[in-house]
Amino acid sequence: MTSSTQVVVVTGAFGALGRAVAERFARHGAQLALLDVTPQPPATLRETLGPAPLLFGGVDLTDMEATRRAMAATAMRFGGIDVLVNIAGGFRWEKLEEGDPDTWDQLYAMNLRTAVVCCKAALPAMLERGSGRIVNIGAGAAVARAGAGMGAYTASKAGVQRLTESLSEEVKDRGITVNAVLPGTIDTARNRADMPAADFGRWVAPESIADVIVFLASDAARAVTGASIPVFGRG
Repeated sequence: MTSSTQVVVVTGAFGALGRAVAERFARHGAQLALLDVTPQPPATLRETLGPAPLLFGGVDLTDMEATRRAMAATAMRFGGIDVLVNIAGGFRWEKLEEGDPDTWDQLYAMNLRTAVVCCKAALPAMLERGSGRIVNIGAGAAVARAGAGMGAYTASKAGVQRLTESLSEEVKDRGITVNAVLPGTIDTARNRADMPAADFGRWVAPESIADVIVFLASDAARAVTGASIPVFGRG
C-alpha cells in the first residue's frame, strides 16, 4: 500500500474522518501534513500519529495564499507532496423557502472552493515530481435525487465530483490521478447526536472510508483516475 516515503496532506484533518484518514496513513509510515480551519487539533491527535506530523491549524482553505503557504511549507519540510486528501467541508440542511441564499455560497465555499484551492496549491509540488494522488470527498447524496433541504449541500458536492472528473483529464498524462470517494452517512458522534433514532449499524465507519482512500493513494490504484467511488456501508 503506501510507503514511508509518501508525503500526505490531509485537509479537514481535525474532524472525525480526517483523524481516521491520518491514522491510517500514519500506520503505513507516511509523512503527514494536517490542515484545518480549526485553530487547535484534538489533544489526542499527536499521540495516535507517531513521529511529528506537520500541524497547520487555523488555515482558511478558501484563501489561495494561505493554502499555498501551507503546501509550500510541507514540500519544503518533506521534499515534496505525493498525496492530497480533501476532506475539509461542511453540511447544512435548509429549505429554500425559509432559508438564506447565502447558505448556498457558504456550502460552495466549504465543500467546493476548498477542494479547488487545495488542488491548485498542491499541484506544483506534484508536477515537479511527475506523480501524485488526489482524493476528494464528495457525497453519496449528490448522485441521488436531492431531497427537500438538501439543495445547497448536494449542489456543492456535485461540484466536487465534476472537479474530480475535469482535473483528472487535465493531469492524467502527467503522472497524477484524481478520484473521489462518495460516502453515505458517516458514523460519527455528531451524526449520532443529530439523528438519535437512526440505525447506526447501517452507517459507514470513518475507518472504512479511510481504507478506500489509502488504496486510491497507493500504487495499486495507479490505473484508476476520474472515478467516483460510493462507500455507503449498509446504508
